[in-house]
Amino acid sequence: MGFGIVAAFGFAPESGLPADPPQLIARDLQRPLLAALSSEGGYWREERIQRGDTLGSVLSRLGVQDPAAELFLRSDSRARTLYQLRPGKPVRVKFDDDGHLVALRYLAQGGELLDVSRDSDAFVAQLAAPTADLRLELRAGEIRSSLFAASDAIGLPDAITIQLADIFSGDIDFYHDLRRGDRFTVVYEMRELDGTAIGAGRILAAEFVNKGITFRAFLWHARDGGEAYYAEDGKSLRKAFMRSPVEFTRITSGFSLARFHPFLQTWRAHKGVDFAAPTGTPVRASGDGRVAFAGSQNGYGNVVSLQHSGAYSTLYAHLSRFGAGVRPGVHVAQGDIIGYVGQTGWATGPHLHYEFRVNNEQRDPLTIALPDALPVSAAERVSYLERVVPLAAELALSRGLILAGAE
Repeated sequence: MGFGIVAAFGFAPESGLPADPPQLIARDLQRPLLAALSSEGGYWREERIQRGDTLGSVLSRLGVQDPAAELFLRSDSRARTLYQLRPGKPVRVKFDDDGHLVALRYLAQGGELLDVSRDSDAFVAQLAAPTADLRLELRAGEIRSSLFAASDAIGLPDAITIQLADIFSGDIDFYHDLRRGDRFTVVYEMRELDGTAIGAGRILAAEFVNKGITFRAFLWHARDGGEAYYAEDGKSLRKAFMRSPVEFTRITSGFSLARFHPFLQTWRAHKGVDFAAPTGTPVRASGDGRVAFAGSQNGYGNVVSLQHSGAYSTLYAHLSRFGAGVRPGVHVAQGDIIGYVGQTGWATGPHLHYEFRVNNEQRDPLTIALPDALPVSAAERVSYLERVVPLAAELALSRGLILAGAE
């Protein structure tokens, strides 16, 4: 495994200042051992398929001059996948000094890996499910306008950006709390096949500096098979409840004791939060609990009510439909999809009406202090701290590079 680091800086678009191109700072933290470009068995070379390519033109561009190999690839049934050439997909070949094919690797459209090898004067072709390698990447950025803009500037995959926001959602309100100059660092998995990235995995460690306060998170696999994110001291980063049941939406109406109701055309209390989102947007359970009600209810329209541990309960209204299997008595976990945004009941537009209740009294979910989940167990604390130390060192190194680059 190896690490790479990238940091990006630039003016926010709305700042009125000229936008500087992002400044990239790159440093290898731990270089993987790379195979030599040439060896006793031949040379490896990769070429991406272009529009109009044929098998012969690709092999020729790769440096292969081997009629016997071309004949085999045209006649073997398992090698026929090569005739479904897709522009942009890579083909890797190994050939000797005479241009004779030694090996070929190609990821087929169906996801199978074609592996062709030479055995004396004969060829063997195999199709098998590919085994991806995991590479660790470390990237760091600075907020100039938004989290997604900063992530795009450093090439952070969207899936990792969403994970980052989810991990720190219990401590940071990403709708209101982000400030110009906030910084973040992420160590995450990237799946690779033959050196080509095929998808992002999970975040292993992350740091977010928001309004001068530093938050850190580390992924831990417990002995019972569960996994979650914790702070350096083992305290759980996961709150018992998420502040928002929907991802990256805007709040159209907050918690208020006096609001002009757009449907009833009267002033009345609004003891919940409205999240605007397109119809069909998934709505997730904000905490572990049991479905107390799932059905239609007057102005709420399609509504789900969850009973959580202790005095806590939550309500999700105006749903277009319910999640699969959601019915009274069913237990749900935090993050499970319980329904989809809609416009049922007294709704003038598609949105989610969300209520957080303590002893059946509505409280503002955006400001109330949320209880924490359980910390790392005492029996696993030592093992956890041993894992955290090297990851914390990588986060600290990137922090130094960001500050140096900003100067």
